[in-house]
Amino acid sequence: MKKIVVFASGNGSNFQTIVEKLHKQACEVALLVCDKPGAYCIERAHKMNIPTFVFNPKEYSSKEAFEQEICTQLIPLNPDLIVLAGYMRIVGQTLLDVYEGKIINIHPALLPAFPGRDGITDALKYGVKIMGVTVHYVDSGIDTGMIIDQVCFKRTGLETREEIEQKIHDLEHELYPTVIKQLLNI
Repeated sequence: MKKIVVFASGNGSNFQTIVEKLHKQACEVALLVCDKPGAYCIERAHKMNIPTFVFNPKEYSSKEAFEQEICTQLIPLNPDLIVLAGYMRIVGQTLLDVYEGKIINIHPALLPAFPGRDGITDALKYGVKIMGVTVHYVDSGIDTGMIIDQVCFKRTGLETREEIEQKIHDLEHELYPTVIKQLLNI
């Protein structure tokens, strides 16, 4: 069975959706990697019996040091795919040297427009009429990797920010598991 590792930093709703839709059915979610001790995604992982590797970046001398520790955790698992699901760190060269071409991310905007930390806010400030999500490969830039797939919706202009965020999350929860299955040929 193919193995994936999910990286998350916060609530973990995409992580939970991936586990519910894919784990033990299409692939094995072998590990959750989290850089925020106390993040809710860790509790979700424990409830779903998914192993975790939780670290505090401040306890390492450098990004290279904690990414080397992540590699130490991942190498025995030999993941087929690394799935970033709300992981709020830029992936560095240490991870890319080992896993480039096997790391994907989901972004809450239609790339290449509105990359970075808050794509929803940036898109709303710009006044876009079409919003959506993008799954892309991770490279050394910020949301600059090759686009794998996108889905979108047309705004009516009457939605609240909360309604837009919910539509974005709903699209993420549909698209991400589908793309993972396609990439793993399962």
